[in-house]
Amino acid sequence: MTILAALNGYYDRLAAQDDARPFGYSYEKISYALVLSASGEVVDVVPSLDTSGKKPRPQLLQVPRPAKRTSGVASNFLWDKTAYVLGVTEAATERTARERAAFRALHEDALAGTADEGLQALLSFLRSWRPERFDALPCASEMTDANVVFRLDGERGHLHDRAAARAIWAELLAAKDADEGLCLVTGESAPVARLHPAVKGVYGAQTAGASIVSFNLDAFTSYGKDQGANAPVSEHAAFGYTTALNRLLEKGHWSTDEKGRKRYVHENRAQIGDASTVFWAEAAEVGERAAEAAEQLFATLVDPPPPSDAEEAGKLHDVIVKIAAGRPLAEAAPDLQEETRFYVLGLAPNAARISVRFWHQDTLGALAARFREHWDDLRIEPLPWRTAPSLWRLLYETAAQGKAENIPPLLAGELMRAILGGGRYPRALLAAVIMRLRADRQINGRRAAILKACLARDVRLHVDTHDVRHGAKPEKVPVSLDRTQDNPGYRLGRLFAVLESIQRAALGRVNATIRDRYYGAASATPASVFPVLLRTAGHHIGNLRKGDKGGLAHWFEAEIGEIVGGLKAEFPRNLRIEDQGRFAIGYYHQRYAKTEDAPAEAEPLEQDEAESR
Repeated sequence: MTILAALNGYYDRLAAQDDARPFGYSYEKISYALVLSASGEVVDVVPSLDTSGKKPRPQLLQVPRPAKRTSGVASNFLWDKTAYVLGVTEAATERTARERAAFRALHEDALAGTADEGLQALLSFLRSWRPERFDALPCASEMTDANVVFRLDGERGHLHDRAAARAIWAELLAAKDADEGLCLVTGESAPVARLHPAVKGVYGAQTAGASIVSFNLDAFTSYGKDQGANAPVSEHAAFGYTTALNRLLEKGHWSTDEKGRKRYVHENRAQIGDASTVFWAEAAEVGERAAEAAEQLFATLVDPPPPSDAEEAGKLHDVIVKIAAGRPLAEAAPDLQEETRFYVLGLAPNAARISVRFWHQDTLGALAARFREHWDDLRIEPLPWRTAPSLWRLLYETAAQGKAENIPPLLAGELMRAILGGGRYPRALLAAVIMRLRADRQINGRRAAILKACLARDVRLHVDTHDVRHGAKPEKVPVSLDRTQDNPGYRLGRLFAVLESIQRAALGRVNATIRDRYYGAASATPASVFPVLLRTAGHHIGNLRKGDKGGLAHWFEAEIGEIVGGLKAEFPRNLRIEDQGRFAIGYYHQRYAKTEDAPAEAEPLEQDEAESR
């Protein structure tokens, strides 16, 4: 319930700033307004569409919150789709008549005795309307199955906005048949919500919305309590936490500042693998600039912007650089306060429900320190990027064909938890990158950095690794080329890169290099591959010496001698998964590092453009 309490608290702060809809209301997609005369006749149909895009879209209007529908018939108050309001749908069935009857019955009962002119007009309309008249209405063909509201002729406001309508809706909410109970969110005794409002906007979940709290089977019934009574949350708290969550899950938008400059307003969400991640800050005072600045910073930490001439991106990049260098937050940005409370929630779809992938609450200063540790663990030379990589870009390195749908399930949540909490990176991350290396043999900088981060963090946290269990001191993972490193995996990765360079120097471009043919076997079972590769390299070096590249041949022989000489034993029969990671790191360092004494022909290849982003 900690998550729900934090979300409910966020709703209270929004409501205090008049920045959230009141209890019992929600924003829904409304396409048309039926204009009624005082006698209840439809005198016009007014579109309520957003025409700024290529296709007209329904506008979001604040209306009484919708009824929770599953397979039953339940009417909304003062608005609904045409099947309920007019008895018209694309494929009318016996259910359509029941839907229209439910809409009329609700309003006949709720509006009985009202003296409001607009609500009386609605009652007259419901009593006199016949579905056969639908085709004669303006916009009839476009209006079918759309959501509609009502207006009184001669007025601009809608019926649901009238004071009398709001008072009746408040009475309906208060009169709901709900049992009193102790709310697990607020700790107060209040009417308990039987069904919680739907949460919309979670990537991959049902478009109509899904639930975090839901009980709908007899197997979940205990002590005679079913549905919401199993986990009592008051109507107000259920409305508050779902309203706040739906607000956080909304997409961002373009805005114009006081100088007339357009900028994209930072949204409080990010998509990390399959996890829709939302975040918000709690400043010391309501409306304080520190909360907005903290949210903007976190969005930047999750997805750092590239250095750019653009003013906004440039400022954010400077903040990231200062944080990565260990500078205090107040120095990085004056609006930031280290003690600002911060919340991060990751959600993923699970049929009609929503799963919590991760949940973290901490101060902004602590989160900034965690990201600084993350970037330090990732650091590798030569640097394969101009700015720190985003989380989603790291996850793409684990996916076949670089597609989001191929990212291993649960990995995004595990990685985010490790970063936010400062714990061990998921073992699945190390395994997934090594599997991709064996499959496509693309040893780029980001993959080497991920492997280095996983291994370096294990060493820093003194994780119970194979080395520790067998009495050996954990080996530090080098950031740049380290000729003193005697780990067999690291040295064999370096050796493999040298052998590939020898092949390239002797044969030029070939259709399939030794990396294409032998990388998987060399990194997993070195003893079965390296003797063959060394014999072939000896022939290539002999050919280089016969030509005019004697100096290059001598340098290659010296490199091989230095690497092999540092091996404590013969080629190992197999390498553990950690050493397979060190193999890739050694290969990356040897291939891309600048070596002062290397001949020009042996200079490392430039990284591909895709690897240097």
